[in-house]
Amino acid sequence: MNPANLPFDSEAMLEGLRTWVECESPTWDAGAVNRMLDIAARDMAIMGATIERIAGRQGFGGVIRARFPHPKQGEPGILIAGHMDTVHPTGTIEKLKWRREGNKCYGPGIYDMKGGNYLSLEAIRQLARASFTTPLPITILFTPDEEVGTPSTRDIIEAEAARNKYVLVPEPGRADNGVTTGRYAIARFNLEATGRPSHAGATLSAGRSAIREMARQILAIDAMTTEDCTFSVGVVHGGQWVNCVATTATGEALSMAKRQADLDRGVERMLALSGTTNDVTFKVTRGVTRPVWEPDAGTMALYEKARGIAKSLGAELPHASSGGGSDGNFTGAMGIPTLDGLGVRGGNGHTLEEFIEVDSLVERGRLMAGLLVTLE
Repeated sequence: MNPANLPFDSEAMLEGLRTWVECESPTWDAGAVNRMLDIAARDMAIMGATIERIAGRQGFGGVIRARFPHPKQGEPGILIAGHMDTVHPTGTIEKLKWRREGNKCYGPGIYDMKGGNYLSLEAIRQLARASFTTPLPITILFTPDEEVGTPSTRDIIEAEAARNKYVLVPEPGRADNGVTTGRYAIARFNLEATGRPSHAGATLSAGRSAIREMARQILAIDAMTTEDCTFSVGVVHGGQWVNCVATTATGEALSMAKRQADLDRGVERMLALSGTTNDVTFKVTRGVTRPVWEPDAGTMALYEKARGIAKSLGAELPHASSGGGSDGNFTGAMGIPTLDGLGVRGGNGHTLEEFIEVDSLVERGRLMAGLLVTLE
């Protein structure tokens, strides 16, 4: 089976992908994510997959596990792991409308990562139409909470990965047409400042502002960034009335490091910020964490397989470790051969200019198909 001969059609793929992109699915809207999962489940059921729905928890949407017909069904095979949640709130489609401009196509979540998820299904669909049976059975797992660190589905992802030989993650491809063979470690933190209220006009000096303490700590946290470990505060809430000295302020921070030891030291520094100063208490608690994923022999052998397939298709396929977490952090850290960044090329993820390069749908679809037909 030569994947170059499979009749992938970028226009047909865009037509199917548009339905996915226009079904907005922000992480914190479980109903919206479940509607997106319903669409994907229907598409895969038409393809002949057996669909299992796993109820969500912790306020998140559910999970879809799809197993495609195979004579070795139940034996270790290939897991394709993707998430259907996006960072874009419902209504973004009015600001970031679906539009095509030459080789670019725009829409919320089209790049991260609905495009990669869709081309994975198209690869399976093309192989089925060609009546080709892959050497290994294929399972797809679509999850609802990756954009917030996968707090509710990490256990499902790890359990499913452990039942398979390989994990393919169609997160966005690298700008150099490369793939990801490792990811940095990431830790999230919850921040809370508690002060003392007073009337901001009549008795200002009697109060102790939680907002002021939060602002002071934000600057301190940002200043902790080094080349080995970065720190940033991305969410802040505080106060209810402008004429009241704020009693509480909350926030969320993120730390990322290339090595686990550097992240561990960063975690210690963050937790050490907890304490009370000038009658204001500042508390840092650790949130979800993604372990560092460093490529091992199994992952590199999987990459070499992909590189050979890409070369046969006339393309170079560089690789590197990437910043930004994915569910590949978990499976790679487990020692299961994992290849990430197999999705579309594009850019401006998490912004109102998110786009894909249309020609990468077919190119990466063929690469995915090539992996499915050769891995054994």
